[in-house]
Amino acid sequence: MNIPEKTTSPVKTSPLTGQLTAQESYIRAHHRHHHLITTARLLIFAVFLIIWESAGRLGLIDTFFFSSPGMVISYFGQMLADGSFFTHTGITLMETMVSFLLITLIAMITATALWYSKTLSEILEPYLVVLNSLPKSALAPLFIVWLGTGTDTIIVAGISVAIFGSIISLYTGFSHTDSEKLKLIYTLGGNRIDAFFKVVLPSSIPIILSNMKVNIGLALVGVIIGEFLAARRGLGYLIIYGSQVFKLNMVITSIIILCIIAMGLYQAIQYLEHLYKKKK
Repeated sequence: MNIPEKTTSPVKTSPLTGQLTAQESYIRAHHRHHHLITTARLLIFAVFLIIWESAGRLGLIDTFFFSSPGMVISYFGQMLADGSFFTHTGITLMETMVSFLLITLIAMITATALWYSKTLSEILEPYLVVLNSLPKSALAPLFIVWLGTGTDTIIVAGISVAIFGSIISLYTGFSHTDSEKLKLIYTLGGNRIDAFFKVVLPSSIPIILSNMKVNIGLALVGVIIGEFLAARRGLGYLIIYGSQVFKLNMVITSIIILCIIAMGLYQAIQYLEHLYKKKK
């Protein structure tokens, strides 16, 4: 008795199944790309640390002036042990966040007012351009005279670095809203306020998020400038004090902590941007 051989027929996939398969392939490729980028970044950083440490141990650089990863880690452990890390980092982080939030609030309100009133924008635009071009470090001594030395001066210094550029950027973004959508709102009986909240603001969210990513770094720069001149606590103070007494481990460790803070704050804003794009 001949038993017919069992044959396998090709699996037929529906268009929907084929689309899901393509989507899964794209997601996997996207994840592989991100893993590759992350691995390359970590590899470059690791090579830099190895070269830096090796150069110090071999005497190619003077560790008194350039320090080394081992010495930085040792000093960082001392900061954790005596609590100075939490004190100085907490102060700088608080001042940066307050400056950033005030920059965002003031810039949004001012840019909205400029968009709402064309006359006001024509009056203030030259002043904003001039103030944005002014070196902000030149204003820091004035802040000390006006406000004294303390947290208020440092926060104002942080605000001054980014506020004028932020206003100009947001106002420009508001002004480039799709004119056809605005005409539709006005045709349907909407007023200027309706046009702003229903068209201008929603379409400008990507610009606002991009502006926030720039501002968080600028706020940190402004705070450090303020701490250089008017602080007794904070990472900026440690950098100035360490350079004056030739404690280069203190200086380099503080700079590395600042880099980590800047990266963390930027990633937080980028995460918000990712959530917005995902919901959209």
